[in-house]
Amino acid sequence: MMTADDVLSVLSVLRAADTDVWVGGGWGVDALVGEQTRRHRDLDLMHREDQEHAVVAALAEAGFAETLDWRPVRFVVTDARGREIDLHPLVLAADGSAVQASLDPDRPFRYPASCFVRGTIQGAGVPCLSAEQQVYFHQGYEPADRDLHDMAQLRRVFGIATHF
Repeated sequence: MMTADDVLSVLSVLRAADTDVWVGGGWGVDALVGEQTRRHRDLDLMHREDQEHAVVAALAEAGFAETLDWRPVRFVVTDARGREIDLHPLVLAADGSAVQASLDPDRPFRYPASCFVRGTIQGAGVPCLSAEQQVYFHQGYEPADRDLHDMAQLRRVFGIATHF
């Protein structure tokens, strides 16, 4: 499991390495909501592709090693305690938007500049993805219970329409 303290610790390590990351997935939803609403198995982070070496080095220093490589789409690092971080490389544009590779090279994931926002975890400000971007990523597949829960949180707090 990845606790709130774990998330803040990882973000501190990456901030000290002078890297830019944004929290996505379930922790990203909870950051937007401003409270932990469920248990989390992992931490999803978007990072600048041009800072990937620094991200990987900082996480290795903190005890994380690569356990899955689906680059350029994503890769996973895990530590001896079983904490898992799912990393998503982004290529940022001059206007602040970004693109992430997908399994279909003709349809990359798009991140408008406006999707990079701030939320809170245990009262600490953290960079994360907007509610609209979270909804965008939660479509086109059969949702798990955690996905249903996360979208319900966004509807509750932001009154935003979701696909499920």
